[in-house]
Amino acid sequence: MENKFVKLISEHLQLRELQVLHTVELLESGCTIPFISRYRKEATGALDEVQVAAISEQLTKLQELEARKQTILKSIESQEKLTPELQAQIADTWNATELEDLYLPYKPKRRTRAEIARQKGLEPLANMIQANRPLDVEYKARAFVKDDVKDVDEAIQGALDIIAERVNEDSRSRNRLRRLFSREAIITSKVVKGKEEEGAKFQDYFDFSERFSRCASHRMLALRRGEAEGTLRLSISVDEEKALQDLERLFTRGYEQDEYICMAVKDGYKRLLAPSIETEFFAQTKEAADAEAIRIFARNLEQLLMAAPLGQKRVLGIDPGFRTGCKVVCLSAEGDLLHNETIYPHPPVSKRQEAASKICLLVKQYKIEAISIGNGTASRETEAFVRGLGLRNVDIFVVSEDGASIYSASKTARDEFPDKDVTVRGAVSIGRRLMDPLSELVKIDASSIGVGQYQKDVDQKELKHSLDRTVESCVNRVGVNVNTASKHLLAYISGLGPQLAQNIVDYRSENGPFSTRKQLMKVPRMGAKAFEQAAGFLRISGGKEPLDNSAVHPESYGIVEQMAKDLHCTVADLLAQKELRKQINIQKYVTEKTGIPTLQDIMNELDKPGRDPRGAMEAFSFREGVHALEDLQTGMVLPGIVTNITLKSASKLQKDSLKPKS
Repeated sequence: MENKFVKLISEHLQLRELQVLHTVELLESGCTIPFISRYRKEATGALDEVQVAAISEQLTKLQELEARKQTILKSIESQEKLTPELQAQIADTWNATELEDLYLPYKPKRRTRAEIARQKGLEPLANMIQANRPLDVEYKARAFVKDDVKDVDEAIQGALDIIAERVNEDSRSRNRLRRLFSREAIITSKVVKGKEEEGAKFQDYFDFSERFSRCASHRMLALRRGEAEGTLRLSISVDEEKALQDLERLFTRGYEQDEYICMAVKDGYKRLLAPSIETEFFAQTKEAADAEAIRIFARNLEQLLMAAPLGQKRVLGIDPGFRTGCKVVCLSAEGDLLHNETIYPHPPVSKRQEAASKICLLVKQYKIEAISIGNGTASRETEAFVRGLGLRNVDIFVVSEDGASIYSASKTARDEFPDKDVTVRGAVSIGRRLMDPLSELVKIDASSIGVGQYQKDVDQKELKHSLDRTVESCVNRVGVNVNTASKHLLAYISGLGPQLAQNIVDYRSENGPFSTRKQLMKVPRMGAKAFEQAAGFLRISGGKEPLDNSAVHPESYGIVEQMAKDLHCTVADLLAQKELRKQINIQKYVTEKTGIPTLQDIMNELDKPGRDPRGAMEAFSFREGVHALEDLQTGMVLPGIVTNITLKSASKLQKDSLKPKS
């Protein structure tokens, strides 16, 4: 690892160089972000998961930039134009835009007007016009009228084409125009003629303009969608006169040929430079808008995944509907499908009494402890119907059914329920989401869960990377029971992945439940590194080793065993008796490798081994009698559920959280 990367990352993220260095070393040795943030706090200076992820991202960007530098250097060198000064400039820059500006004059081009002029031998004339001395341009141009150059006007025009290209490729002119765009650019959108009716949803942007720097990310994404659908025509522009004056000051010398230079500057600005900077700004703001939208999506997804689970209870799941009826499933405490059928309590069929009898019978027959109702079409009506049955000792919940249709048609669902149709699979998903949202939602492509804005318009690769990392973070924060977790859940555990997850499930099927974490080493392809990364996040309940059901890493078992030995008790006693734990002085167990942060984490785990950070689920119900806007009255206070936070609401929540509390 080159020191320059560490220094650059340290400065960018405002972290100590030693923290960055150790984190980078861990990342490059194959450690995962969850593992580093949880079990290597001494090395990183207790950096959290967000900080470790930021270091990882910056490292990747710098490595990609370094690779781009090498490509550029080879290209310029092959043209025999690489000077020591240019090489030093390229080596010293760590800004992607600056790097591309340096490369622009040497970048292989198509057959441009300037290139054609050079082939005609007109570059010396361009040099003369730009030289720092007076020049009679028409007189000098006569010497170039030969071969492919027919007359003086053609010679001058060719020279000006070369100068126009130089104006575009000059890093000073590009930076000046960038600054002007940053300060004063206006983004404008116009409706494409004839698209008014077809693109009515974009009517707010049919004749729209705004200061570019003030255009919110969600608005930018909406504009770009309108453009992609062929409804809107977008442009970003600045005051042309001001831009030209700024550029002319760079290239004019106060001589008579300035008139020609100004012509070249104007041509270079309109034909090359302004479109190039406009494209660059569109790309940069698209990237920024994508990043903001992805951040909000990831935040919403995290809240959904970290929703409190009901736990292992017998659940009746209902996928509500009007005409097609409500799909009902009964699930065991382990989530296995026991029974399914369809009831019709709502119009147009309206077999309400029959449906009521059926629900009551199923609740009794399968000893149902909770009912889970999807929040889609007919949800409120179905909830009211079920609550009206007066079921005793049965909690009723409404859960998000986002992505349930995606799951029900997926290969995963077909493998689980090959003889059931998509409606039954969807109802099973709704029931299981109540029991454990995380375990069920990991089976669905995160981008299909629908808790973001404009998710189809953002960079899909970046979206997938961010959402996968969010799922990985949530799964590892909670931890999983290695003897009951699905392969989909196990795949997100630190150090595993799909193949090892499948191998664990296969081994479990063939050999029965794991009795210790050490037994995982017998799983095919489970090497020492994978075990190190995964073990702390895998739980074994009721096994031979009490610590296997905690987040204490096996590498630290010896510490806990020494604590128990010093107190003349067993590890099980230590876990069970708070008074014993109070007697532990953790300073006594500090070593070269194990510091206070790890010891504090161990003590927290001993207090609540294997605790679920998601908390306990609380029953919720909407206010009866309120189904439409007409039902609302001034002064009403109504319960609700926030299912999606947009950029504006997220900003408002953040501001509210900063207000002093009375």
